[in-house]
Amino acid sequence: MTPTSATVNAHAGRSKLMTLQEVYEELGISKSTWNDWKNKGRTPRFLKLPNNQVRIKRADFEKWLAQLEEVSV
Repeated sequence: MTPTSATVNAHAGRSKLMTLQEVYEELGISKSTWNDWKNKGRTPRFLKLPNNQVRIKRADFEKWLAQLEEVSV
């Protein structure tokens, strides 16, 4: 079945799910750093799929990053 343009556009409008590898690369961190942050409760919200893979909504990732910003005075 070939997707229609309406189907493609509907999927494009959804929040993109990021893999952990994409998060590691975007932040420039290692898996061990992520695991350390996760154990300390310092990661963005994430989804654990039935196959135990983890995904992060792009919107949640961006919100988390914004909360990390500090204003210099």
